[in-house]
Amino acid sequence: MPNSAKNADDDNPDSGPKLLSGGNPQVPKGEGHEPVRTYIAAMPGWKRSLGERLDRLIVRTVPDVHKAVKWNQPFYGHEGEGWFLAFRCYTKYVQLQFFRGASLDPVPPKASKHDEVRYCDIREDDDLDEDQLVSWIEQASNLPGEKM
Repeated sequence: MPNSAKNADDDNPDSGPKLLSGGNPQVPKGEGHEPVRTYIAAMPGWKRSLGERLDRLIVRTVPDVHKAVKWNQPFYGHEGEGWFLAFRCYTKYVQLQFFRGASLDPVPPKASKHDEVRYCDIREDDDLDEDQLVSWIEQASNLPGEKM
């Protein structure tokens, strides 16, 4: 007889968000703090504390920031004015996405196929340069937001 053992969480809708490839949490889209908090709480391992740290930095730098989860990642922007930043989990890093990153000084290190978008990948053992992140967040929040 084939082994048909199932994970106990398979039938439990309260078992939390599913992790997609690379460990990115699958969280229903939604506006406001709660969907972002749900996403961050579902980030696996070391990525959760990094997500909490990034969220605190963003809120501290842009106190009136508007949050949402879209396409299984938290977005940050100004309500009605578009988005300036998002992040998501990959297998070995968390990637920050600056939608107008080519206009930041200095430009974040990783290019995109989209001319304006720049990325910053953060790995588990990286020394996080909070001053640089705060500078990028502040600059990005003062640029026109990306409508999505």
